[in-house]
Amino acid sequence: MELKQAPTAETAMLIRRPVAEVFEAIVDPAITTKFWFTHSSGRLDEGKPLEWEWRMYGVSTRVEVSQIVPTEKIVMRWSDPPTTVEWSFTEMPGDTTFLEVRNFGFAGSGDEQVKQAVESTGGFALVLAGAKAWLEQGLTLGLIGDRHPKGISA
Repeated sequence: MELKQAPTAETAMLIRRPVAEVFEAIVDPAITTKFWFTHSSGRLDEGKPLEWEWRMYGVSTRVEVSQIVPTEKIVMRWSDPPTTVEWSFTEMPGDTTFLEVRNFGFAGSGDEQVKQAVESTGGFALVLAGAKAWLEQGLTLGLIGDRHPKGISA
């Protein structure tokens, strides 16, 4: 299958916290581990490669940040083969933030790219829901760990 346009995973969420706090939740692994990955070799920083781990699944990925605009945007590459992830933070009235995530640059056949984009959209939707729960209510929902429980085949 040949695609007329490369697929892009896109999702977004309003988070009722100030933009600086939401931005920090993505760059600081001490916060991000509350709702996404389990371990990180460091904070997101331009030009500084790091490793994220999901120990419940025994997987990890290398992350390389190409651009950070504080409280506005993060552009990174991750996965194998690498794809690009763009985080956009929009300050909204009432100390709220609209957080958008786009993931693109998938490899493989057209069908494989579409499958990866669909899976990525679902994954990032869970990440944003988990971030919202943590930042607004202080709740750790365990969404990522519960997505693929042992004994259930994908």
